[in-house]
Amino acid sequence: MGSKPYKHGKKGAGRFVQLPEWFQATEAWATLPPGPRALYIELKRRYNGTNNGEIFLSHRDAADALYVHRNTISPWFKALRQRGFIHMTRAPHLGPSGVGRSSTWALAEARTSDGAKATMAFKKWKPPA
Repeated sequence: MGSKPYKHGKKGAGRFVQLPEWFQATEAWATLPPGPRALYIELKRRYNGTNNGEIFLSHRDAADALYVHRNTISPWFKALRQRGFIHMTRAPHLGPSGVGRSSTWALAEARTSDGAKATMAFKKWKPPA
């Protein structure tokens, strides 16, 4: 008995970004404008399951990925941070050789690579009164 012919050459469905129903049902996500939503999805695309807290995404790279001007991205990062979806684990800086280093980000819904618990801060967010 040989191997099953329909399995030959299959590689799987590939990577995808999952946005669970409970996540989308939060007030912070439901009231989030489309631009920051797209940025969050781009950040989550770069999360591989083990690199939370070490996700690199500069403003310029985000602007290129989302086909917007680089000045448009900054308020989107700010909106995601204020609502508790992401937090910065390392600020941008110039390295010793004068080469700039991008910020690193962590998603609040997942455990970070150093073992810290998921903060889930977006669940506590309420719109300003």
